[in-house]
Amino acid sequence: MIHPTTRVLAAELPDHVGETLEISGWLHRRRELKSVTFLILRDRSGLAQIVLAEPGGDFPEETVLRVRGTVTANAQAPGGVELTSPEIEPLSSLAETPPFDLYRPTVPAVLPTILDHAPVTLRHPRLRAPHQISAASVAGFRATLDALSFTEIHTPKVVSSATESGANVFALDWFGRQAYLAQSPQFFKQAMVGVFERVYETGPVFRAEPHDTARHLAQYTSLDAEMGFIADHRDVMAVVREAVAGMVEQVASRAGEAVQLLGVKLPEVPAEIPHIHFADAMAMLGTDEPDLAPAHERYLSEWALREHGSEFLFVTGYPMTKRPFYTRPEPGRPRYSNSFDLLFRGLELVTGGQRLHRYEDYVAALDARGESTAPYESYLSAFAHGMPPHGGFALGLERWTARLTGVDNIRRTTLFPRDLHRLTP
Repeated sequence: MIHPTTRVLAAELPDHVGETLEISGWLHRRRELKSVTFLILRDRSGLAQIVLAEPGGDFPEETVLRVRGTVTANAQAPGGVELTSPEIEPLSSLAETPPFDLYRPTVPAVLPTILDHAPVTLRHPRLRAPHQISAASVAGFRATLDALSFTEIHTPKVVSSATESGANVFALDWFGRQAYLAQSPQFFKQAMVGVFERVYETGPVFRAEPHDTARHLAQYTSLDAEMGFIADHRDVMAVVREAVAGMVEQVASRAGEAVQLLGVKLPEVPAEIPHIHFADAMAMLGTDEPDLAPAHERYLSEWALREHGSEFLFVTGYPMTKRPFYTRPEPGRPRYSNSFDLLFRGLELVTGGQRLHRYEDYVAALDARGESTAPYESYLSAFAHGMPPHGGFALGLERWTARLTGVDNIRRTTLFPRDLHRLTP
């Protein structure tokens, strides 16, 4: 029996040459040669090699082990060191065989196999890496908005009415009352502008849209922000630029190994992201549509890269018919809105804009759409008590990570995807 000692991580072993110490992790690979056996142990920091001069260590791969041994220099071993004269103790039951060899540098499995066995398959470094990049992105989002005096909030995900006044919501029974999973924290974050002036949230949102594409999920993570005392939507766009730049910075500093492993090319965020009005975009595209199709997004992104050297492009002034009722119309051109989307590498990544902020404007906007104010009374009450001009945005985390890593399906960037077909694991 090995006596408990302070655990050392694999990446820390080069600092302890000559010492006898303890590491723990998963058996990544077992290699038997004629006169020696090598065990490769994996922990959150990397790999460590263990040398067995005598027969033994006959554990299945992915079994959790605790190993005590002497750190010995070996230039050919991971990190330039290995553990010799080891004592080995299993910490788990003997592991079952994974769906594919996790020690191989590439992933041979198809996406359904990966998702069906996610608790195990995500242990593969290449499959884990996008989620490390995602975590670093959220850290960058938080750090940037914290530095800009935003307050982080946490709002309900069960609501009494549809946020976007649409039908694409998941209904549920709330103790005998009709309720819905929230499409966004929109109403709550606007209300909290009246409390904190600047707020943000990172959390799940739900869309009951029967999409079965490589770019849609029924549940995804939204990075939301809302801010008061703005002049118009351009103030919001400036914060979007800072948030995206902060996310890129933190991905580089916190997830550098994941970036290198996947060969990710991190974008440069211009000091001022180029922008084009929706009407001008339509003229360029030679069409007159109420929204941008995926092919339009790709064309405009290529134009921005070619003409401005930017992988980012703001498209402003979307038609009011394609924006929620709380959107502020463009002064002098009420057909258009003080709103925007941010395109990144051919895909819409962020949606935002300036909101209405006067109670009477909300009543008029709902009336113009033939909607009653009754379902929105708790929401509208905030505006009856005085709200400043404000606006905000929402960024889809999985889309961001998918664009950064260049994966072929957004499901590769969420741990346990929820879509039209998948409710497990």
